[in-house]
Amino acid sequence: MNNQATRREFLRKMGISTAAANLMMNLPSLARGATDQLPRKQRLVFIFSPNGVIPDHFWPQQTGRDFELRRILAPLADVKSQVLTLHGMCNQIKGDGDGHMRGIGCLLTGIELFPGDIQGGSDTPAGWSMGISVDQYLKNKLQADAKTSTRFGSIEMGVMVPDRADTWTRMSYAGPNQPVAPIDNPYQMFNKLYGQTKNREILASVLDDLTADFRRVEKLISAEDRQLLQSHVQMMREIEVELQSELAHKSVDNALAHREPVLPPNVQEENDNIPLITRMQMDMLVHSFAADFARIATFQITNSVGQPKMRWLGIDEGHHELSHEPDSNEVAYEKLIKINTWYCEQVAYLAKRLAAIPEPGGDGSMLDNTTLVWTNELGKGNSHTRNNIPFVLVGGGVGFKTGQALDFGRVPHNRLLMSLCESMGHEVSSFGNPDFCSDGSLTGLS
Repeated sequence: MNNQATRREFLRKMGISTAAANLMMNLPSLARGATDQLPRKQRLVFIFSPNGVIPDHFWPQQTGRDFELRRILAPLADVKSQVLTLHGMCNQIKGDGDGHMRGIGCLLTGIELFPGDIQGGSDTPAGWSMGISVDQYLKNKLQADAKTSTRFGSIEMGVMVPDRADTWTRMSYAGPNQPVAPIDNPYQMFNKLYGQTKNREILASVLDDLTADFRRVEKLISAEDRQLLQSHVQMMREIEVELQSELAHKSVDNALAHREPVLPPNVQEENDNIPLITRMQMDMLVHSFAADFARIATFQITNSVGQPKMRWLGIDEGHHELSHEPDSNEVAYEKLIKINTWYCEQVAYLAKRLAAIPEPGGDGSMLDNTTLVWTNELGKGNSHTRNNIPFVLVGGGVGFKTGQALDFGRVPHNRLLMSLCESMGHEVSSFGNPDFCSDGSLTGLS
């Protein structure tokens, strides 16, 4: 019987619930012997926002360590020492599919799309990607080693991803022709992570049960793990309290404005709830990392050609619609800057949450052991270019030198995918289409 099965049987005999056992299985005190030499935890999160950026207000003007965060990246000021911008990453994958389809479908796979029947734009129709994405590749590598294996391996989160399966809605691939669907409903995500509940009443009951189970094992675990469990419960209760407060305010506002009925107990997957859903998902992602449920994640905000209407910013037009406007349209240009700044604020929120939590069982903060990779399917929306794809890294998980802006000229983004694999301890001779990997991984990152 392997160690994991032994630990599960031990917890079962104690009468510990499945929901609590799923968390406790990964606690250092119960998961591994104290004498084991464990590698440093490395976590990697790919965060996607759509439709390109406004380059003149995004990329730093100077390279090196004296770079300044321009308007769109200004929300990262508090974690600037942990920021690394990579200009010159170009998605050079050709073949079937329109620019948006190849933008997201080849972003993490670095390889062409299969021929298919999904028609987009004026280009040829296409299907799914021909290869595995870097997140799933690294998940498989980590899961194959008992010292880095976790309960889920990877977590695929989304926010308002359309309820359809096509090339524009998928960024992660388990293999050729195997798209991985993100979970964009926070209650379904909670159910995946903790085994129960889609509504607030059941959530409170589950939390009460978890608290009782935690008390039963407090004497068996280290003080550090005990603190982690207590923090775990407190964090979930904070999510619940925040949700109740947000819904209460929204119900009052809607009743006064006579615009829509009062929301039911669950947060609906609606455009105007995007900010709340994003925070709920990010809080659960932080929570999952603290409990070591996974070390790889994707976080997809809407989809390629995403059309959220950011009315909370005073913007009524859809994002994709605005992204097609010429730069000479000053009103649209300003709205696009605001939209991309809002996306950056979400990245900054996640980074700050991780920076505020000491690394469980390790040194520094969780951000010191996590790298966020914020990216996009296009470099610029109205030109549909896939040159200078946004790649902004935050955190020390992969060991790259942060606190600087780099410009690689114009290189295939496959080389960055190779570098990410190598930084996680898995050297590769190529990733995706080998034609774009002949120069090897990027130099000067670490």
